Amino acid sequence: MGRAFEFRKARKFKRWGNMARVFTKLGKEITIAAKAGGPDPENNPHLRALMQNAKKENMPKDNVERAIKRAVEKDFSGYKEMNYEGYGPHGIAIFVETATDNTTRTVANVRSYFNKHGGSLGTSGSLEFLFDHKCVFHIAKKEGISLEDLELELIDYGVDELDEDEDEVVIYGEFAQNSAIQKYLEENGFEITSSEFVRIPNDLKDVTAEQREAIEKLIEKLEEDDDVQNVFHNMKEDESEGEE
Repeated sequence: MGRAFEFRKARKFKRWGNMARVFTKLGKEITIAAKAGGPDPENNPHLRALMQNAKKENMPKDNVERAIKRAVEKDFSGYKEMNYEGYGPHGIAIFVETATDNTTRTVANVRSYFNKHGGSLGTSGSLEFLFDHKCVFHIAKKEGISLEDLELELIDYGVDELDEDEDEVVIYGEFAQNSAIQKYLEENGFEITSSEFVRIPNDLKDVTAEQREAIEKLIEKLEEDDDVQNVFHNMKEDESEGEE
């Protein structure tokens, strides 16, 4: 069990909050994927995977179809995916992924959140070295498949960690190998229940309870913004919180 498992354990109980936010963020991802690779999931692996995510989150079919339709509308210019990097209070590194139709608004908002909460926005690329960009697949367990054999098989596809959890297996791989891993899983009859891209911190920083409160205020403010898709940080999770 490596860093990926620890990271997952920490994130597992921190969801996007309410269903409306989940659907908004997923809808944007679906629209971006459909615009980039076409609206037909048969010919668009990323869109296919996102539709599985939507199914897992009980996102209504109408919402999914609307998000795909938006991508092919003539007057839709598309969402721009922008990353922002900075330091929160007490030197905690924060990586913010956004999808926006107005970058001027987004950067102004993100900068104001950092400034108001004792942090500062850095230059693009300044924190990338602190995080490993990974793809993650959740697959249903298959009868008669040993994790060791599957791991050996997938090493050639850029997979570096497998984690067993109840009725599913979680696979972590290199971000650039996302398509190859998905293709292998689909061709070998594995059911992909969901997938995502994550940034796993190389090193976690300890903070006091008081410091954590200040940092979490900034993270919550960022996550509440409609343009923000994901927030990653290198703060060590509170061990005392336990499972919800």
